Amino acid sequence: MSFDDKVIDVPESLPLLPVRDIVVFPYMILPLYVGRDSSIKAVEESLSKNRLIFLASQKDIAEENPSPESIYPIGTVAMIMRMRKLSDGRVKVLIQGVCKAKITEFNTSAPYFETKIEKISDTVHSASEVEVEALIRTAKEQLEKIIALGRMLSPDILLVLDDVTDPGRLADLIASNLGLKVAEAQKVLETDCPVERLKVVNQILATEFEVLKTQSKLGNQGAKEDTGKAQREHFLREQMRAIKNELGDNDPKSEELEEIREKVNNSGMPPKVQEEALKQLARLERMHPDASEASMVRTYLDWMVDLPWNVSSKDNLDLQRAKEILDEDHYDLHKAKDRVLEFLAVRKLKEKDMKGPILCFVGPPGVGKTSLGKSIARSMGREYHRIALGGVKDEAEIRGHRRTYVGAMPGKIVQALKQVKTNNPVIVLDEIDKLGSDFRGDPSAAMLEVLDPEQNSTFKDNYLNVDFDLSNVLFIATANVFENIPAALRDRMETLHISGYTDSDKLFIAKQHLVRRQMDANGIGPDQIEFTDEGLGFLIAHYTREAGLRNLEREVGSVCRKVAKKYVFGEVEKVVVDAEVVQELLGPARFLKEERLKENQVGVSTGLAWTQAGGEVLYVEALKMKGKGGLTLTGQLGDVMKESAQAAASYARANADWLEIDPDWFDEHQVHIHLPAGAIPKDGPSAGVTLSTALISLATGVPVKKDVAMTGEITLSGRVLPVGGIREKCLAALTHGVSTVILPLANKKDVVDIPEDFKKKMNFIFVENLDEVFAMALDRTEESKKPVGRAAKKGKPTSAAA
Repeated sequence: MSFDDKVIDVPESLPLLPVRDIVVFPYMILPLYVGRDSSIKAVEESLSKNRLIFLASQKDIAEENPSPESIYPIGTVAMIMRMRKLSDGRVKVLIQGVCKAKITEFNTSAPYFETKIEKISDTVHSASEVEVEALIRTAKEQLEKIIALGRMLSPDILLVLDDVTDPGRLADLIASNLGLKVAEAQKVLETDCPVERLKVVNQILATEFEVLKTQSKLGNQGAKEDTGKAQREHFLREQMRAIKNELGDNDPKSEELEEIREKVNNSGMPPKVQEEALKQLARLERMHPDASEASMVRTYLDWMVDLPWNVSSKDNLDLQRAKEILDEDHYDLHKAKDRVLEFLAVRKLKEKDMKGPILCFVGPPGVGKTSLGKSIARSMGREYHRIALGGVKDEAEIRGHRRTYVGAMPGKIVQALKQVKTNNPVIVLDEIDKLGSDFRGDPSAAMLEVLDPEQNSTFKDNYLNVDFDLSNVLFIATANVFENIPAALRDRMETLHISGYTDSDKLFIAKQHLVRRQMDANGIGPDQIEFTDEGLGFLIAHYTREAGLRNLEREVGSVCRKVAKKYVFGEVEKVVVDAEVVQELLGPARFLKEERLKENQVGVSTGLAWTQAGGEVLYVEALKMKGKGGLTLTGQLGDVMKESAQAAASYARANADWLEIDPDWFDEHQVHIHLPAGAIPKDGPSAGVTLSTALISLATGVPVKKDVAMTGEITLSGRVLPVGGIREKCLAALTHGVSTVILPLANKKDVVDIPEDFKKKMNFIFVENLDEVFAMALDRTEESKKPVGRAAKKGKPTSAAA
């Protein structure tokens, strides 16, 4: 947090806080311990008003109650950022200098010093730009020299000063860090001209350099008796280095630096990156080995030389072999596999300037998105690395921390590249839809640069501060909910939707992979256990309800463990796992499939729903009661589904004439619509067709066919709009014994995703409006009422809402 002295309004009168053995400069941040009663009252007065206080140094630090004459007239206006009372009665305050000021009048009648002040601004200097630049460079070089000689300063001071171009500000920053005597520091503070002030600081630096240089020479002759342990060790180390140089022994530091230089030259860095690395190496050579910043620079150079700037793994361009590996590891998932094979085919035809695709696999948990990324890396012959993004809220996790921070490190992308040691790995960005954001930044914004093929060739990590080419990396993101990914990120990725597995898919995968894996994990073999298709099918249908395979594998593992226990106790020799054995080992069935309707019913229609665990059959029940009209909705329905029910009711009332509904029917009856399983929240627009069919069936008395399921959104004019999850919904209908499905005409394209063996068992009816729905869904046998809808009329109305 910093303040602009041009923005803060400094009043004419401020409480005075006399400080001992220190001079506070503008922009300087430091803690102060306040013990005198008058000083504590001055702090409290400042906090009760504008938090501003005037700090001036005492001429005599031993004086407990200073008089106006014993206080320097020029000091610094400061802002109290934080205050804490200590147990010994003192007060600790954190202050930041704002601007210089001069005392014009003292008021000693208050319990503390109240001073009138006059703000002091830097005077305009007449020095040329060249002269100013020379002074700035001299100051920075002098500071580096005294640090190299062992002067203990803040490790970040050189990095902070790199960006400072104002001579006055530079002088203040250096002076505030040198720990000067009060008289010297006060001289710097009282110099109004920024150029002259920097000259004073340069003179102080030159003197300090000569003192340290002489002290170092004296140290070679022997350490003084009164020096501390750390200082003696420093002198002895310098003396040892001097002796080794005299004897002609190699300097370990020189050997280390030469080794780093050789690594930089052989690392294959681009010219600009190599230039930056050599520049940092030159800084390291000038530094003292024990300087705190030396370890920071050495760590930075270690990262630079360890990165794979031009190291690539060779792609496996044998498409047939790649296809075999993909099919071996994963069942189905044809779209994702085809996309990888397409990339390899293009890579084979075009060897140069080939950028890696950026794919996003979207699907429910447990369908193999992450493991598919690993399989893709194996099929391509590339290195693999996974980055878990779930819960990441700090932008620096992706882009790295700036080197000015203590413990700074590169971001996850650069760390991954160092670990895999190639610049073209497969990197899986797992759970990208669960990125968060807080006061530390938005990591999804940092991912924009990583996942943009036009920008990631010049990706700049904050720690490295140089460009790194990510265009050769094959990024694969995974997500559960597509809508949770920020729109800008979605636009940069090629999305491949991975649907949940059908029961037959799960049975095949369990037989080929899961059973074998769990048998190995639990130490039993085919001689002790054998799974039948009946047993696995029963396990899938009644003990799991998911789109993926994780729970299924857990349940298979549970069966294996229980059989292993029985075998070890000598209770069994071999167990054949069928439906009966599954119930014996795992207990009663946890999930019961809802049975299809046994007969045609008035006011009861069969709908289809989509969940993350796959498709579901959803029954809609409509009931009429004597009343004054109105619509009651139950079953824990969401707002969208409630609006669909209202739209269905409005459509029925508006078209009561051609639907052959008594115009007074809606005014004389209270209608109650219920969706069973009231504990489960339900929402979405796709129940509009189902709600309309149940309502019209109730109003006309015509029953709904029990073997027809439906889905689709409706409009007030009776049009049927497309919905999602067609594959899962149709498979759920077939699983429940319903083979006829009414779908919106616009969803005809989605039927392609349904497996061929399932399509052969199903009858799809595509509709554009509710009139077609009623014609196919309502039972029009001789025992029922006359046909419902426009077909019952001799002439069709011009509008569905007429």
